[in-house]
Amino acid sequence: MGMTDQVAVVIPAQVFDEERIPDLVGDSAMAERFTVGGASVVMGPSGMLIIAEVGDDPSRSGVWNAEEVRLFGPAPAPVTDRLMGAPWGAGESSLPIHIAVRLEEQVLYLGSAQVSQVGTSDGVLTDCELLLESPLTRDLLDRVRPPRPPLPPLDLPGVEWLRHVNGDRAAALDEFVTGWYPAVAESPSTHPVSPLPGGLRQLYRLAEKRPEVLGVQNRILPAPDLHTDHLGEMLVFGVENQGGFSWSLQWTLDEHEADPTIWFREFDEEPIAEKEPLSGFLIQFSLFEASMGAGYLALPPRLTAPQVDRLTQALHLVPLRPFLPWASTHFYVAPGLVMHVSTEDGEEFEAWAGATDRSALAPLADVPIDWRRFDG
Repeated sequence: MGMTDQVAVVIPAQVFDEERIPDLVGDSAMAERFTVGGASVVMGPSGMLIIAEVGDDPSRSGVWNAEEVRLFGPAPAPVTDRLMGAPWGAGESSLPIHIAVRLEEQVLYLGSAQVSQVGTSDGVLTDCELLLESPLTRDLLDRVRPPRPPLPPLDLPGVEWLRHVNGDRAAALDEFVTGWYPAVAESPSTHPVSPLPGGLRQLYRLAEKRPEVLGVQNRILPAPDLHTDHLGEMLVFGVENQGGFSWSLQWTLDEHEADPTIWFREFDEEPIAEKEPLSGFLIQFSLFEASMGAGYLALPPRLTAPQVDRLTQALHLVPLRPFLPWASTHFYVAPGLVMHVSTEDGEEFEAWAGATDRSALAPLADVPIDWRRFDG
């Protein structure tokens, strides 16, 4: 079986360095070697080889999950050009990319991979996601990315805030946000001049030290960007990431309702009321964005109702009415984990789980589902 077949092969490190690397990348005399995020990158006329170290450090290049390898920059120009496809050498970008992991005196060859996504800053590659052409088995994944000891429950964002959801919702929002997002340097205050309901004022205060609370998928508009709709009747405060829909509340120069109705509007369609008023909506929005922007994900295929029951069995249902009028969405939580489950017809369901730590996905690990992505 050849080295380019999609199978894990264990090779003594010295043999790999002296014999196999030239087989994979071409003439050793022409090969260039770089270190990118702790991984060795060898580039030759026939291909590229990325050799990561065994481990599970999210800040270093290495195996991320059974299907994905991540390379963290900054990467030198030749590596950036090869992975992104330099305009003057487009043919090089089609050369194979090989992945291996060094295990002390051995090297484990994992096969080839394709570039899935790249990030750049000023033309320099900062991060790159590569998808293995053959996913790793669980045993093999544990070998190249040994499981870290799970964090103690007290070190994960807790779920004690649930007790306030149908009582003091401001306390629930505050406890969830401050538990989920670490504080950063306080940004300048952007409180609007015009009066706003207390819930929005609270969210803007939280965003001063935790700006991600305003959204990573969809967004709560920064206070200076709040605006009325074309009729001057509704205050638009939230938007979908591509502008497909917005959220607004009734606008008046008089004193605002304490917990107003939130209106969902898609393009120029008639607005539809969210089932929860502002106090519940802000909890739902925060949960949705927390799951979407989490560092560790678990993404199943489309599910049936019994599969949803099995998937959420070990989680806590957030006791709020459904979020989003067009895709009825409920939320489930566990320490360090948020999952949202949506359906348009009540028969097929889509789920997305996000976690603050790999170990927080443990309640889902044994569910018999063919995951599209599982970072646990």
